[in-house]
Amino acid sequence: MTSTLPEPYPAQRSTRPLVIAHRGSSSLAPQNTLAAFESAWRSGADSIEIDIQLDADNVPVVIHDDTVDATTDGSGAVGQMHSDELRRLDAGSWFSPAYAGQKIPTFDEVLRLLVARPGIELLLELKGDWDAAGVQVAVDAIRAAGLVDRVVAQSFSRETVAALRDVAPELRRGLLVFGVDHTLLDVCAELGVMACNPHGGLLLDDPTLLERLQAAGIAVMVWTANEPEQWAALVEARVDGIITDRPDALVGWLSATGAAPAPRG
Repeated sequence: MTSTLPEPYPAQRSTRPLVIAHRGSSSLAPQNTLAAFESAWRSGADSIEIDIQLDADNVPVVIHDDTVDATTDGSGAVGQMHSDELRRLDAGSWFSPAYAGQKIPTFDEVLRLLVARPGIELLLELKGDWDAAGVQVAVDAIRAAGLVDRVVAQSFSRETVAALRDVAPELRRGLLVFGVDHTLLDVCAELGVMACNPHGGLLLDDPTLLERLQAAGIAVMVWTANEPEQWAALVEARVDGIITDRPDALVGWLSATGAAPAPRG
Protein backbone atom coordinates (compact mmCIF):
# COMPACT_ATOMS: atom_id res chain seq x y z
CA MET A 1 0.00 0.00 0.00
CA THR A 2 1.18 3.51 -0.73
CA SER A 3 -1.00 5.09 1.98
CA THR A 4 -1.42 4.49 5.70
CA LEU A 5 -4.69 4.34 7.57
CA PRO A 6 -5.01 7.58 9.57
CA GLU A 7 -6.83 8.04 12.84
CA PRO A 8 -9.64 7.95 13.87
CA TYR A 9 -10.50 4.91 11.76
CA PRO A 10 -8.42 2.18 13.50
CA ALA A 11 -9.82 3.22 16.89
CA GLN A 12 -13.37 2.68 15.71
CA ARG A 13 -12.88 -1.07 15.52
CA SER A 14 -12.44 -1.32 19.29
CA THR A 15 -15.31 1.06 20.14
CA ARG A 16 -18.02 1.69 17.56
CA PRO A 17 -18.40 2.38 13.85
CA LEU A 18 -18.47 5.90 12.53
CA VAL A 19 -21.97 7.30 11.97
CA ILE A 20 -22.07 8.74 8.46
CA ALA A 21 -25.11 10.77 7.41
CA HIS A 22 -26.10 9.75 3.87
CA ARG A 23 -26.77 12.99 1.97
CA GLY A 24 -27.21 14.53 5.42
CA SER A 25 -30.09 13.57 7.69
CA SER A 26 -32.03 12.61 4.61
CA SER A 27 -34.88 10.97 6.50
CA LEU A 28 -35.62 14.24 8.30
CA ALA A 29 -34.78 16.90 5.70
CA PRO A 30 -34.41 17.07 1.92
CA GLN A 31 -31.29 15.20 0.85
CA ASN A 32 -28.11 17.10 -0.04
CA THR A 33 -29.36 20.42 1.35
CA LEU A 34 -27.86 22.65 4.02
CA ALA A 35 -30.85 21.83 6.24
CA ALA A 36 -30.03 18.12 6.04
CA PHE A 37 -26.37 18.78 6.77
CA GLU A 38 -27.12 20.99 9.78
CA SER A 39 -29.47 18.31 11.11
CA ALA A 40 -26.75 15.67 10.70
CA TRP A 41 -24.29 17.78 12.67
CA ARG A 42 -26.78 18.32 15.47
CA SER A 43 -27.59 14.61 15.59
CA GLY A 44 -24.00 13.77 16.55
CA ALA A 45 -22.99 12.18 13.24
CA ASP A 46 -19.26 11.73 12.73
CA SER A 47 -19.36 12.52 9.03
CA ILE A 48 -21.69 13.83 6.33
CA GLU A 49 -21.78 12.06 2.97
CA ILE A 50 -22.55 14.29 -0.02
CA ASP A 51 -22.49 14.07 -3.82
CA ILE A 52 -21.02 16.70 -6.12
CA GLN A 53 -21.16 17.33 -9.85
CA LEU A 54 -19.92 20.15 -12.06
CA ASP A 55 -22.53 22.46 -13.55
CA ALA A 56 -22.25 24.18 -16.92
CA ASP A 57 -20.07 26.90 -15.36
CA ASN A 58 -17.64 24.32 -13.95
CA VAL A 59 -18.89 25.02 -10.42
CA PRO A 60 -19.19 22.00 -8.09
CA VAL A 61 -22.78 21.69 -6.86
CA VAL A 62 -24.27 19.25 -4.37
CA ILE A 63 -26.82 16.92 -5.92
CA HIS A 64 -27.02 13.16 -6.43
CA ASP A 65 -28.91 12.67 -9.70
CA ASP A 66 -27.67 13.65 -13.14
CA THR A 67 -30.84 15.72 -13.51
CA VAL A 68 -32.65 18.09 -11.15
CA ASP A 69 -36.06 16.56 -11.83
CA ALA A 70 -36.43 14.31 -8.77
CA THR A 71 -35.38 16.73 -6.01
CA THR A 72 -36.29 20.22 -7.26
CA ASP A 73 -39.14 22.04 -8.98
CA GLY A 74 -37.10 22.21 -12.20
CA SER A 75 -36.07 19.95 -15.03
CA GLY A 76 -32.85 19.36 -16.89
CA ALA A 77 -29.37 17.89 -16.73
CA VAL A 78 -27.14 19.33 -14.01
CA GLY A 79 -24.12 19.50 -16.30
CA GLN A 80 -26.03 21.57 -18.84
CA MET A 81 -27.46 24.11 -16.41
CA HIS A 82 -25.75 27.33 -15.35
CA SER A 83 -25.19 28.25 -11.74
CA ASP A 84 -27.81 30.99 -11.72
CA GLU A 85 -30.41 28.58 -13.12
CA LEU A 86 -29.67 26.02 -10.45
CA ARG A 87 -29.81 28.62 -7.67
CA ARG A 88 -33.36 29.60 -8.65
CA LEU A 89 -34.67 26.07 -8.06
CA ASP A 90 -36.54 24.98 -4.95
CA ALA A 91 -34.85 21.86 -3.59
CA GLY A 92 -37.00 21.47 -0.49
CA SER A 93 -40.71 21.52 -1.29
CA TRP A 94 -40.69 18.02 -2.81
CA PHE A 95 -39.81 16.71 0.67
CA SER A 96 -42.09 18.92 2.77
CA PRO A 97 -43.63 22.41 2.56
CA ALA A 98 -41.63 23.18 5.70
CA TYR A 99 -38.47 23.10 3.57
CA ALA A 100 -39.71 25.31 0.74
CA GLY A 101 -36.91 27.52 -0.50
CA GLN A 102 -34.03 25.18 0.25
CA LYS A 103 -31.48 25.46 -2.56
CA ILE A 104 -29.06 23.15 -4.29
CA PRO A 105 -25.93 24.03 -2.34
CA THR A 106 -22.64 24.85 -3.94
CA PHE A 107 -19.67 22.87 -2.68
CA ASP A 108 -18.22 26.09 -1.27
CA GLU A 109 -21.34 26.54 0.89
CA VAL A 110 -20.90 23.07 2.36
CA LEU A 111 -17.25 23.75 3.10
CA ARG A 112 -18.20 26.98 4.88
CA LEU A 113 -20.73 25.02 6.94
CA LEU A 114 -18.00 22.57 7.96
CA VAL A 115 -15.70 25.41 8.99
CA ALA A 116 -18.51 26.74 11.21
CA ARG A 117 -19.42 23.29 12.57
CA PRO A 118 -16.38 21.63 14.15
CA GLY A 119 -16.17 17.97 15.01
CA ILE A 120 -17.66 16.50 11.87
CA GLU A 121 -15.99 15.21 8.72
CA LEU A 122 -17.03 15.09 5.08
CA LEU A 123 -17.32 11.95 2.98
CA LEU A 124 -17.31 13.46 -0.49
CA GLU A 125 -18.52 11.49 -3.50
CA LEU A 126 -17.53 12.79 -6.92
CA LYS A 127 -20.24 11.50 -9.23
CA GLY A 128 -19.11 9.87 -12.46
CA ASP A 129 -15.80 10.29 -14.26
CA TRP A 130 -13.79 13.41 -13.39
CA ASP A 131 -10.57 14.36 -15.16
CA ALA A 132 -7.65 16.06 -13.43
CA ALA A 133 -8.90 19.56 -14.30
CA GLY A 134 -12.29 18.91 -12.75
CA VAL A 135 -10.80 17.31 -9.66
CA GLN A 136 -8.49 20.31 -9.30
CA VAL A 137 -11.51 22.62 -8.93
CA ALA A 138 -12.85 20.61 -6.00
CA VAL A 139 -9.44 20.12 -4.40
CA ASP A 140 -8.63 23.84 -4.62
CA ALA A 141 -11.84 24.59 -2.72
CA ILE A 142 -11.00 22.05 -0.01
CA ARG A 143 -7.48 23.43 0.38
CA ALA A 144 -8.70 27.05 0.45
CA ALA A 145 -11.13 26.17 3.25
CA GLY A 146 -8.34 24.51 5.25
CA LEU A 147 -10.29 21.24 5.42
CA VAL A 148 -7.95 18.69 3.83
CA ASP A 149 -7.73 16.80 7.13
CA ARG A 150 -11.55 16.59 7.47
CA VAL A 151 -12.40 15.27 4.00
CA VAL A 152 -12.37 11.78 2.51
CA ALA A 153 -13.00 11.95 -1.26
CA GLN A 154 -14.47 8.89 -2.94
CA SER A 155 -16.02 7.69 -6.18
CA PHE A 156 -17.27 4.58 -7.93
CA SER A 157 -15.10 5.69 -10.87
CA ARG A 158 -11.56 4.37 -10.68
CA GLU A 159 -10.57 7.08 -13.15
CA THR A 160 -11.82 9.73 -10.72
CA VAL A 161 -10.02 8.21 -7.73
CA ALA A 162 -6.82 8.02 -9.79
CA ALA A 163 -7.20 11.71 -10.64
CA LEU A 164 -7.64 12.49 -6.94
CA ARG A 165 -4.46 10.52 -6.18
CA ASP A 166 -2.48 12.42 -8.79
CA VAL A 167 -3.86 15.91 -8.09
CA ALA A 168 -4.03 15.74 -4.28
CA PRO A 169 -1.93 12.90 -2.86
CA GLU A 170 -2.38 14.34 0.63
CA LEU A 171 -6.17 13.95 0.50
CA ARG A 172 -7.65 10.75 1.93
CA ARG A 173 -9.40 8.71 -0.74
CA GLY A 174 -12.02 5.98 -0.90
CA LEU A 175 -13.31 3.60 -3.55
CA LEU A 176 -17.03 2.82 -3.72
CA VAL A 177 -17.89 -0.62 -5.05
CA PHE A 178 -21.01 -2.32 -6.39
CA GLY A 179 -19.27 -5.65 -6.90
CA VAL A 180 -16.09 -7.47 -5.97
CA ASP A 181 -13.55 -9.32 -8.08
CA HIS A 182 -10.17 -10.87 -7.37
CA THR A 183 -8.34 -7.65 -8.34
CA LEU A 184 -10.01 -5.42 -5.74
CA LEU A 185 -7.15 -5.34 -3.24
CA ASP A 186 -4.65 -4.67 -6.01
CA VAL A 187 -6.82 -1.83 -7.31
CA CYS A 188 -7.08 -0.33 -3.82
CA ALA A 189 -3.29 -0.48 -3.47
CA GLU A 190 -2.74 1.13 -6.86
CA LEU A 191 -5.16 3.94 -6.07
CA GLY A 192 -3.74 4.43 -2.58
CA VAL A 193 -7.14 4.45 -0.93
CA MET A 194 -7.67 4.35 2.83
CA ALA A 195 -11.27 3.12 2.49
CA CYS A 196 -13.21 0.73 0.29
CA ASN A 197 -16.93 1.26 0.76
CA PRO A 198 -19.32 -1.47 -0.40
CA HIS A 199 -23.06 -1.92 -0.39
CA GLY A 200 -24.02 -3.91 2.71
CA GLY A 201 -25.20 -6.80 0.57
CA LEU A 202 -21.65 -7.44 -0.62
CA LEU A 203 -20.64 -8.45 2.88
CA LEU A 204 -23.31 -11.13 2.77
CA ASP A 205 -22.25 -12.27 -0.69
CA ASP A 206 -18.59 -12.46 0.34
CA PRO A 207 -18.19 -12.99 4.12
CA THR A 208 -14.40 -12.70 3.84
CA LEU A 209 -14.44 -9.28 2.16
CA LEU A 210 -14.43 -7.21 5.36
CA GLU A 211 -11.61 -9.20 6.92
CA ARG A 212 -9.47 -9.06 3.77
CA LEU A 213 -9.85 -5.31 3.38
CA GLN A 214 -9.20 -4.51 7.03
CA ALA A 215 -6.21 -6.87 7.09
CA ALA A 216 -4.76 -4.75 4.26
CA GLY A 217 -5.20 -1.59 6.35
CA ILE A 218 -8.27 -0.41 4.45
CA ALA A 219 -11.29 0.93 6.30
CA VAL A 220 -14.76 -0.32 5.33
CA MET A 221 -17.74 2.05 5.51
CA VAL A 222 -20.93 0.29 4.44
CA TRP A 223 -23.94 1.82 2.70
CA THR A 224 -26.87 2.31 3.15
CA ALA A 225 -28.15 0.75 6.41
CA ASN A 226 -31.29 2.19 7.98
CA GLU A 227 -32.67 -0.46 10.33
CA PRO A 228 -31.55 -1.68 13.77
CA GLU A 229 -31.16 -5.29 12.65
CA GLN A 230 -28.75 -4.11 9.94
CA TRP A 231 -26.85 -1.94 12.41
CA ALA A 232 -26.53 -4.83 14.85
CA ALA A 233 -25.07 -7.11 12.18
CA LEU A 234 -22.62 -4.46 11.00
CA VAL A 235 -21.48 -3.64 14.54
CA GLU A 236 -21.01 -7.33 15.22
CA ALA A 237 -18.95 -7.61 12.02
CA ARG A 238 -16.82 -4.63 13.21
CA VAL A 239 -17.18 -2.40 10.17
CA ASP A 240 -15.45 0.97 10.40
CA GLY A 241 -18.44 3.08 9.45
CA ILE A 242 -22.16 2.86 8.74
CA ILE A 243 -23.63 5.16 6.10
CA THR A 244 -27.30 5.79 6.90
CA ASP A 245 -30.25 8.01 6.04
CA ARG A 246 -31.07 8.01 9.76
CA PRO A 247 -27.97 9.26 11.61
CA ASP A 248 -30.08 10.56 14.51
CA ALA A 249 -31.62 7.12 15.03
CA LEU A 250 -28.27 5.34 14.65
CA VAL A 251 -26.61 7.64 17.19
CA GLY A 252 -29.48 6.95 19.57
CA TRP A 253 -29.29 3.20 18.98
CA LEU A 254 -25.54 3.19 19.60
CA SER A 255 -26.01 5.37 22.69
CA ALA A 256 -28.34 2.73 24.13
CA THR A 257 -25.35 0.37 24.12
CA GLY A 258 -23.16 2.98 25.79
CA ALA A 259 -20.94 3.27 22.71
CA ALA A 260 -21.94 6.65 21.22
CA PRO A 261 -21.54 10.26 22.31
CA ALA A 262 -24.54 12.47 23.03
CA PRO A 263 -25.94 14.63 20.19
CA ARG A 264 -24.47 18.10 19.85
CA GLY A 265 -26.32 21.08 21.22
